[in-house]
Amino acid sequence: MENRPLSTSGSDVMRMSPVQKEMINALSLHQNFGDSSQPGSYVQTILVGDSGVGKTSLLVQFDQGKFIPGSFSATVGIGFTVMLLGDSGVGKTCFLLQFKDGAFLSGTFIATVGIDFRNKVVVVDGVKVKLQIWDTAGQERFRSVTHAYYRDAQALLLLYDITSKMSFDNIRAWLTEIHEYAQKDVVIMLLGNKADVSSERAVRTEDGASLAREYGVPFMETSAKTGMNVELAFLAIAKELKQRAVQSLDEPRFQIHDYIESQKKKSSCCAFS
Repeated sequence: MENRPLSTSGSDVMRMSPVQKEMINALSLHQNFGDSSQPGSYVQTILVGDSGVGKTSLLVQFDQGKFIPGSFSATVGIGFTVMLLGDSGVGKTCFLLQFKDGAFLSGTFIATVGIDFRNKVVVVDGVKVKLQIWDTAGQERFRSVTHAYYRDAQALLLLYDITSKMSFDNIRAWLTEIHEYAQKDVVIMLLGNKADVSSERAVRTEDGASLAREYGVPFMETSAKTGMNVELAFLAIAKELKQRAVQSLDEPRFQIHDYIESQKKKSSCCAFS
């Protein structure tokens, strides 16, 4: 079927903001039905509109066949948006599925197109925290779409592949984009993924830790395959965001670096006990 651009009815011209135009241009509507040369058939779309008009509820209704009543945060104690960033192929989708479903899906993944998301509720200090986790495309041609979502995220998990020096070298470029487009107080965590493939390691652990110290962000190595540190990464982020939301002025500030190190030591002790 012929690809057709997004159009309006009649002779009306769609009025779009510069951001919307950028998103539409970057993520045009593709229709590959009936094309046997394609690995799969899909329609690629994007939802745009003001905050509060119901974009998330519309997407959840389509994806899960149900409506979430009330505001995004009202269904649980607190709600936050977390984005996964990094080059294509570093394992962002597997990382998300490991956290959401506790399983690793082996085989070759088709690269994420545009934006995908999953929801998961975690309990932090007795409070239910809903994480809406956005899995983003790492390819350059979708980067402008990703930029449009940066400011909606309270936390960013930036992944590289420890077997790919290029994905690590590109981290500085990702951090530059983050500082340009994201909120000033966004929580950032650097993750060296695929730690289970240590025999193919191309990036030393100390190099990842050094880069994280340079930018003042927490760091750990993870494995979407074995689950190593996957849950810890999300729980540390959830705890940091929850503390920011409810912490009073006289309470000591939550230290995410210290929390991660204490949990890693606790995990090591349990492994040898």
